[in-house]
Amino acid sequence: MIPLFSAQQVRDADAYAINTLGMPSIVLMENAARSIYDALQANLGDNLSNRIVGIICGKGNNGGDGFALARQLMINDFEVRVISLGAEEELKGDALTNFRILKNFINDQPQSKLYIYESIRDLSVLEECSVIVDAMLGTGSRGDLAEPYKSIVEKLNTLNSSKVAVDLPTGLDLENSSGETIFEADLSVTLSEYKTGLFYGKGYLNCGNVVKGSIGIGEEYYKKQTIKNYLIEPEDAFLNLPNKNLDIHKYSAGKVLVIAGSSKMPGAAILTTNSVLRSGAGSCYLAFPGSIANVANQKVDSAIVLSYDDQSGGYLKEQNLKELDERIHWADVIAIGPGIGREEETKKFVIELIQKYKGKNFVIDADALNAIGKEEYKKLSLKGKVLTPHHKEFAELLGFELKHVEDNLLQFGYSFTEETGCYLVLKGAPTIIFNPKGESFINSAGNPGLAKFGTGDVLTGVISAFISQSHDIEESIISAVYIHSLAADLLLEEKSEYGYTSTDLSEKIPYAIKFIFNSFI
Repeated sequence: MIPLFSAQQVRDADAYAINTLGMPSIVLMENAARSIYDALQANLGDNLSNRIVGIICGKGNNGGDGFALARQLMINDFEVRVISLGAEEELKGDALTNFRILKNFINDQPQSKLYIYESIRDLSVLEECSVIVDAMLGTGSRGDLAEPYKSIVEKLNTLNSSKVAVDLPTGLDLENSSGETIFEADLSVTLSEYKTGLFYGKGYLNCGNVVKGSIGIGEEYYKKQTIKNYLIEPEDAFLNLPNKNLDIHKYSAGKVLVIAGSSKMPGAAILTTNSVLRSGAGSCYLAFPGSIANVANQKVDSAIVLSYDDQSGGYLKEQNLKELDERIHWADVIAIGPGIGREEETKKFVIELIQKYKGKNFVIDADALNAIGKEEYKKLSLKGKVLTPHHKEFAELLGFELKHVEDNLLQFGYSFTEETGCYLVLKGAPTIIFNPKGESFINSAGNPGLAKFGTGDVLTGVISAFISQSHDIEESIISAVYIHSLAADLLLEEKSEYGYTSTDLSEKIPYAIKFIFNSFI
């Protein structure tokens, strides 16, 4: 796990360096500039080929980092075009010091130029730059951008250059990873430590490749901080995979009951069920409408179809609970929801199922989430259960507008799991896992090809299978979410993000597991 820190924790690190370690702030800025230069060299490669770099600097310490970086580049024979958003008399502190050093230094560098920003036309001097560095605003930025920053960012985003953000892209509010107009970075060099807001929401969309820079204080300070957010690494997926003992058999290797599908949406049930067995569970039953049981029997690989009496309606009703009672007791995990539909009788079935079998492990997805929405979930015991909504389903579950939820995603995730005691797998780009202790785990794998019908049904199957085998809910979810996304990444070797289907994804799960094993054994 990679620990992720808040903006305030990183700001506090600066104060610790200055007040406790006695490091002058100008030294921190110099260390930052050197580490940013190293990051450019290590990560941009051919993009630096014409050796012309543009840097646009704000009036504060982020701008000071940019002025110091310009000097590092010129020392190493780069042509640099620096635009300062403040005149000399508007700057102060370390930013002013580095501005003055740069102004003097650039006198001996005839190819490099320092400009004071006056209008949007001034940005034309950046058009020949192979790399443009954003050093306008730092972690203290809040809310949507005001002028001239908004217009500047919009213009920079149109330029055909590699784009680098110092610490974070201008326009990104780290507190909730939001913002309307944000610098679109290809590379973000985050100073000191990784910050949570860079890896989800608008940060995920605008930061590009995130690498760590340094202000020169090491890691000891950060080891003492309280952490609640983490980035999942491949090793976490490996360490949390269920163990396979030599003496296991098909009933000790995990028993899953999938309650899914209806006459209107039979395919979701097939995807979930096949994914259960491809993820290592020993036995799986699919509870499916009897009137269309032949559809499931033709499509499931090795699971047993448990047809229930749907009286030719093609969907679940409350009375079906008695028919399924034996297998509900038998199962280690019940996966409920994919494709069951939103009939009122089906909703009643879902609510009664969760109420009656409080002690069972559940993975609740799709239409089952709709059944417990509009605050119906508050009447149920969800402790220890796994809910797997996408953003819209989560907003509907809570009864809020989607934008309001997405603008405060972590806060809603924390409060929901702390209130209910459940595990929340919030599907999206990226998927975020929340546990009842108020911690989050952000997935680091996957690609846009996952934005298709059925990929969530596959994930439900993988999660259910892993829990049934290991009985450790949190570890199983972390591994399952990463493996599911890794399977999508492996598919890119054969097909594009456009071309693979949810069936392809399900069939790739065993190969993703093998890939993880081979990577660490």
